Amino acid sequence: MTFEDLKLIAPIRQALQDEEYITPTPIQAEAIPIILNGHDLLGCAQTGTGKTAAFSIPIIQKLHEQHKAGKTKGIKALVLTPTRELAIQIDESFASYGYYTDVRHTVIFGGVTQNPQTDALKKGVDVLIATPGRLLDLIGQGFIKLNTLEYFVLDEADRMLDMGFIHDIKRLLPLLPKKRQTLFFSATMPPEIQRLAEKILHDPEKVEVTPPSSTVDKIEQSVYYVEKKEKIKLLTSLLQDKTLESVLVFTRTKHGADKVARVLSKTGIIAEAIHGNKSQNARQRALNNFKDHTTRVLIATDIAARGIDVDHLSHVINYDLPNVPETYVHRIGRTGRAGRSGISFSFCDTEEVALLKDIHKLIGKQIPVMNGHAFETQTAKEAVVEKKKEIKDEAKKRNMYGSKSNGNYWRNKKRAQKRS
Repeated sequence: MTFEDLKLIAPIRQALQDEEYITPTPIQAEAIPIILNGHDLLGCAQTGTGKTAAFSIPIIQKLHEQHKAGKTKGIKALVLTPTRELAIQIDESFASYGYYTDVRHTVIFGGVTQNPQTDALKKGVDVLIATPGRLLDLIGQGFIKLNTLEYFVLDEADRMLDMGFIHDIKRLLPLLPKKRQTLFFSATMPPEIQRLAEKILHDPEKVEVTPPSSTVDKIEQSVYYVEKKEKIKLLTSLLQDKTLESVLVFTRTKHGADKVARVLSKTGIIAEAIHGNKSQNARQRALNNFKDHTTRVLIATDIAARGIDVDHLSHVINYDLPNVPETYVHRIGRTGRAGRSGISFSFCDTEEVALLKDIHKLIGKQIPVMNGHAFETQTAKEAVVEKKKEIKDEAKKRNMYGSKSNGNYWRNKKRAQKRS
């Protein structure tokens, strides 16, 4: 299938041609016809599969046709997203795909002065891309009215939940017109997200292009066992390899991101940190430097990294393993985007062995171990072996005695002990 087969109008086809888009991704191929036909949509697809184009292209087409019919007045589409970086990225996508149309759009987010944003709103927009806090703030000030809204997009719903925005979403929902088309996208679909979807969607079509929480097949994954104090040496050693052209490094804390950036910079490796304590201008500058490859290495926390979309991002390195296994999927999904291949390295110290086990359980496979590197630790490897032995012994006991939830378990165990 090509974009020609999706019944897109000529201005959008021309914009996609300019972007050198020929073949839609699976979620685009399935979602675009559903949205064009006016149905609510529940989209479950991992990071990097083209969700933004899947909802922005049909919205642009529908609004362009309304413009031609002289029917546009007020904000027609609202895209709600968790982070400033992702909001900016989505706004750029609307600019690219709608380049040859007269669809007007703007983006609003907190952390910066509101005046340029309110000035843009006063001029009139068709599409508003927003983060929850600034949106509710400007609604409260009277700058935004949503009574003309026809399309509501909730993007990265699982991250909204993780970041504590669920209360903001609940405050917003009563302000939306009941008659609207709602598009709900999430990389994972835990029970809380499923319940939220049921509340805001009406008889939706479901698009699930990959199993929830699966990792992109084209990403080459590996794990390095290394003690915590040796991680920075391992990272510095790996980055001596110039084939690591564009590297996104994840740390657990803001302080950790700054520390890694400082150490790398002292060794001559061009690196910058991005996290919530940085000003919006500093964050955007670091992100732009990374995108244009002025900066080779970007160190980020999970929240700050949401929305980073860099062409040809060669490597993702998990300097610290995430506490939540689903976050691993989001992280490595920064590489291997749009069908490209990618590489992910993960560092695992002794205290993180349990986190690695949770990741293995989630993705349904063992991440290959890189043995024999200069900073390899035996302690973490032994912990993994011990854990596997515990699991194997427990399975053996279940086979011998039955389940512990079964009343016969203890009787069978006692008989076995007497026989021995």
